Amino acid sequence: MIKRNLNIKHIAKISGFGVSTVSRVINNHPDVSDKTREKILKVIEEHNYIPNNSARNLKKTETNNIGLLVKGIYNPFFSEIVHTIENRLNDAGYSMIIHYKYDNINDIGAAIQFIKEKRLKGLIYLGGDFNDEDDEQLRYIKTPIVITSPNIIEEAYRKTFSSIVIENEEAAYNAVDYLIKLGHRKIATIVTELKEKSIGELRLDGYKKALEDNNISYNEEYVRVGEFTFESAYNEMNDLLDKNKEITAVFAISDIMAIGAAKAILSRGLRIPEDISVIGFDGIEYSRYFHPSLATIEQPKEEFGHKSIDILFKLIDGKIDHQHIILDTKLLKRESCRQI
Repeated sequence: MIKRNLNIKHIAKISGFGVSTVSRVINNHPDVSDKTREKILKVIEEHNYIPNNSARNLKKTETNNIGLLVKGIYNPFFSEIVHTIENRLNDAGYSMIIHYKYDNINDIGAAIQFIKEKRLKGLIYLGGDFNDEDDEQLRYIKTPIVITSPNIIEEAYRKTFSSIVIENEEAAYNAVDYLIKLGHRKIATIVTELKEKSIGELRLDGYKKALEDNNISYNEEYVRVGEFTFESAYNEMNDLLDKNKEITAVFAISDIMAIGAAKAILSRGLRIPEDISVIGFDGIEYSRYFHPSLATIEQPKEEFGHKSIDILFKLIDGKIDHQHIILDTKLLKRESCRQI
């Protein structure tokens, strides 16, 4: 719950630091140690605190800046969307300011802070997830926001910001169903954080549903939870192979993770797809040039970029209130999977 009367003095008291130190953290001053900054940001996140007037004063000044907030460290999937957005903004005479979010501030808080600091005219948030945020924080945001490539937006927030998404569960279902139709029944999966409505959970649900519809029992031993990195998937795949030598296929919920898993397979002297088939998710350029070329679920990256800009421009011009679009994905059948 939001503490409606919470102010900077409360944050200072709870965190054990002075008001001036908290103020420097909120205003992103460099003269604060990383340890202190982390403690104060944790308190701010836990109490859903928004600095006084941060949201209300967003419209005091206006620039020609469009913000692009990217959730997580550098991601090749997002980079292709960024390229499309940047070209469109340049053509329209806007300046793009990009920021990668990898701290613990909640997504709404990060958006408000970015809009305020850069005096943004509009914001596109790649990978942001506002479903778990409190509507009290949302109602003061007047700057147009488009959330691109998250999970499905809850009905309660559809009047607050616009969104462009895919059907994650359905797309994951198609990937696993394809493996099953190739004859695979011992199918592992490597997913990410399993919290309610997360991409990891939705894609795992698609995996489970495909098994169920094909009369294959779900086996928890075939599931690993990692991160969106090569290294994490490499380690999780090694663990799977140590304990489940009968596996004939693996579905990783991103291409980066699929390539990490493939490295683990190949490092053991196993062959892809002769010994184990591998399928990923995203359709990044790397997947086409990986050897063997990686089967994957392709997300429409260029369309994500164009639709994001189209909606944002309409919001800025006052032509629409909000718009929500679901884009189609495509199964790319490549060399990394085979019939057994």
